[in-house]
Amino acid sequence: MRVAILGVGTVGEAVIKILKQNQELITARGGEEIIPVVGVVRNLNKFRNVDIELSDDLDAVTSRDDIDVFVELMGGIEKPYEVVSKILKLGKPVVTANKALLAYHRYTLQSLAGLTPFGYEASVAGGVPIIGALREGLSANHIISINGILNGTSNYILSSMMNKGENFADALRKAQSLGYAEADPSFDIGGFDTAHKLLILASIAYGVNAVPEDILIEGIEKITAEDIFFANDFDFCIKLLAVAKKFDDKIELRVHPTLVPKDKMIAKTSGVTNAISVVGDAVGETMFYGPGAGGAATASAVVSDLVAIARKVKTPMLGFKNPITEKSLGLLGQNEIRTKYYFRLKVADELGTLAKITNIMSQNQLSIDSFLQKPGSKEERNTTLFFTTHTSFEADVRRVINLLQAQDFILEKPFMMRIEM
Repeated sequence: MRVAILGVGTVGEAVIKILKQNQELITARGGEEIIPVVGVVRNLNKFRNVDIELSDDLDAVTSRDDIDVFVELMGGIEKPYEVVSKILKLGKPVVTANKALLAYHRYTLQSLAGLTPFGYEASVAGGVPIIGALREGLSANHIISINGILNGTSNYILSSMMNKGENFADALRKAQSLGYAEADPSFDIGGFDTAHKLLILASIAYGVNAVPEDILIEGIEKITAEDIFFANDFDFCIKLLAVAKKFDDKIELRVHPTLVPKDKMIAKTSGVTNAISVVGDAVGETMFYGPGAGGAATASAVVSDLVAIARKVKTPMLGFKNPITEKSLGLLGQNEIRTKYYFRLKVADELGTLAKITNIMSQNQLSIDSFLQKPGSKEERNTTLFFTTHTSFEADVRRVINLLQAQDFILEKPFMMRIEM
């Protein structure tokens, strides 16, 4: 089986290395030799540590009749979509690690692929085989919920803040110096990378067709040392969490920083590691844990898809060979989200402030579960109040935030975080 690698960067180099280094094992498992034949690069003058033919002519390579499978590692959305669509129309299998491509175009690509193999195990959680687990291993289950740490950059930053007392800016700089964060980290820390991955998982679990603009996405940029103080004091960890839940005929999808009890398995995931909890109606809770990024881990997932293609495995791309006959599932509206909430409020240290806040909350269906006060400077006469609520509706929480923000005794914009128990 002859393979073209479209994009020979860190992952592309690792794919070629694994295919050559583990050739005998891969051939034994796949039933035929998988040979990397050519790689496409933007700049032929840049050194790549590979010993295959390199080309900068993408159209020429994708038109070659002697290539059996194409591995798309270009990055981006619309150009890869154009290239992959062309390949699928030719009836050639594709393997990709491109979560952004799939976040926007997975259903169109599924239609184009038909029975042509399309592998994308590497698009979510790197070396963690969550796609195969959802699509095959858990195929007997109605998926009740998915909770995932799907971005190593954000998890490293939050772990540093929780465990080492670093502030956000210092933790981010260290992540960048170690190569865990990009020079522009906004895609990771803003939650968008995680959202792309969640949408892919939600399609396999529920058959839901949504794009990032349809769901709640919040990043970790506003987490402060005060939030860490509260989390530690109340035995929580803060994680950037991807959440999917099934409620009757609606699916709740959201990405945001989350307070998670420290005794939960997912809370114990630190550093750049990814972890996904999947609850099925038959199997109960299953946990998947491992390296979510890096050349070798992602390449391992790419090669697993190549082995499946060599075996002539015909797995439906998004997990459903036939349409679901039961009532189709829609998205739960953001205001309908129902969970527990955390508030951080910087307020004027004045008589009656606490009573005014609790009155606003109670008048808007928010019931306080716990409360903590952290005195501020005597000179500035301010204090920081922390609240958690009982289970509440998002609409009520947002209304309370708007009401509080309009009060003279509120000194900074109120900060809210959701809690997953």
